[in-house]
Parts: sequence; structure tokens; C-alpha cells
Amino acid sequence: MSSGEPPWRLAPAKVNLFLHVGPPGADGYHPLVSLAVFADVGDRVAVTRADAFRLETRGSFAAHIDGGPNLIETALDAMARAVGLDRLPAHVRLDKRLPVAAGLGGGSSDAATAMKAARDVLGLDLDDAALTRIAGPLGADMAMCLAARAVIARGRGEVLGPAPSLPQLHAVLLNPGVPSSTAAVYRAYDEAPREAANAPDAPSGFGSVAELADWLTSTRNDLQAPAVRLTPLIGKALEAAASAPGALTARVTGSGATVFALFGTAEAARRAADALSQAHPDWWAMSCRLA
Repeated sequence: MSSGEPPWRLAPAKVNLFLHVGPPGADGYHPLVSLAVFADVGDRVAVTRADAFRLETRGSFAAHIDGGPNLIETALDAMARAVGLDRLPAHVRLDKRLPVAAGLGGGSSDAATAMKAARDVLGLDLDDAALTRIAGPLGADMAMCLAARAVIARGRGEVLGPAPSLPQLHAVLLNPGVPSSTAAVYRAYDEAPREAANAPDAPSGFGSVAELADWLTSTRNDLQAPAVRLTPLIGKALEAAASAPGALTARVTGSGATVFALFGTAEAARRAADALSQAHPDWWAMSCRLA
């Protein structure tokens, strides 16, 4: 980090290796069970002390952020109220490197990373449990993104349990350059919902990526079919990822539009990402490590 650079923190991309979704309950929320992991790629967030709150956004996908309130601002304002302030005296910088509306939990990860950075920089008396309580109303991904580690998520996504032991996962993330509306995908899912968000039986751990990929065939992403139905280009991306040489399995993450594929080695993932980028220059392809 150069002397003129702020203290950047990674806001890692979230990937749902499986996502089982039940029909909405009386409260209107969908119960879910998911094995969520985090990548070594993502957006970057920096927080420094300032006289007044300020949010600055840059990066290759900054122009794709909609004009509504940014979740970072909403989360930090909730933190301010929790400590008796109107606003936090912080300058927040967001380097938006992940596609928007992509199923990667980018907005939630940005907000969670900003919350932890603001607490540390400003010396706020808020432990991790307090941050989780504050973030609870802000979205189902917030608890997972505050944890930023492999977890089994249940409930609305806020009930976290330990994940099976995982090997280092080599993956490609592939986005076909179109957004996927989570709300629209859930509405499409509700046209023919499953009966329950069941939790699959899992071993205590997996010895290899191939072993995990084989087990994932017994699981599913319940939002994949409605996402593909609404946005057929997601299906094209899924086919491309699944057919990449060396791909062990491929699936949509979250409500799309990003898909992931798992590979046995980092080199195989890098080669696949390069080939996919050449074949689809308008798409976003990135090799990474998960878990």
C-alpha cells in the first residue's frame, strides 16, 4: 500500500454452493438452508476518520449501482444510532469490482466490511454480536457477510452454523453481463415453490474438490430454474461454465446472474477463466479460491 492509499479491506464475494428455499411463511419471508463460502476476490472498502460522513464510489462496476440508498450508508447510519450519533464521522471509499445484482452478495459484503472497518477506525464499543443485531433488518445476507467464512445458513439466512470441513476450492465465477433481480426471481419461484427448505445430510468434511462436487449433485439451488427462466442468458453462462475443460460441477449462485464452476487445481481454473473471457469478451470471468 503506497503512502497515499487508504487502508483497503476486501469485501469478499459470497457463493452459495447450494441453496434450498422453502415457501414464504406468515411473515412473508422464505426460510432457507445454504452452504455459503467466500472468495478471495471481491470489492474493496476503506474507512478513514473524517469531520463528517462521506461515501465515495469508484471502480469498474460503480456506474451500475442504482440511485437508491447505498447499503453501506444505511448500515453505518444504523451503527451511528446505536452509539447515539446522527452520523458516523467517516470517509468511506468503495472500489466496486464485482458485478451488480449478481448473486454474489456484493452489497451486503460491502456493508458488512464497512461496518467492521468503521468500528475499528472509530473505536466504537460494538462487538461482533452487536454488529449482527444492527445488521439484522438490512438483509438475509448480512449475517453471513459479517461472518465472512464458510457457514451453513438457516432461517432467513441469519442463523449460522459450522460448515463441513472443506478443501481449498478452485473456482471460476462467470457473469453474463446482465442483472438478476432477487425480488423477481423469488416471485417466479413462488409460482411453484417446494414444500420445505430441507437440510441435506453432509459428512463432517470433504477430502477433495471432486468429493465435494460429487456430494453437491445431491443438493440444488432452488432459485436457479426461475432465474434462468426470467433471464435466459444465465442459462447460457451456466452451460458455458459447465462445459469448460476440467469443470467438476457448475451452478448458479444465489438468485444469479453469476454462476460458479469448481475445478481440481488453480491452474485449471485460471485456464478456464481465460478461455471463457476469450469466448465471451462481454462477460465477466474470474478465477478464485473459495472457503
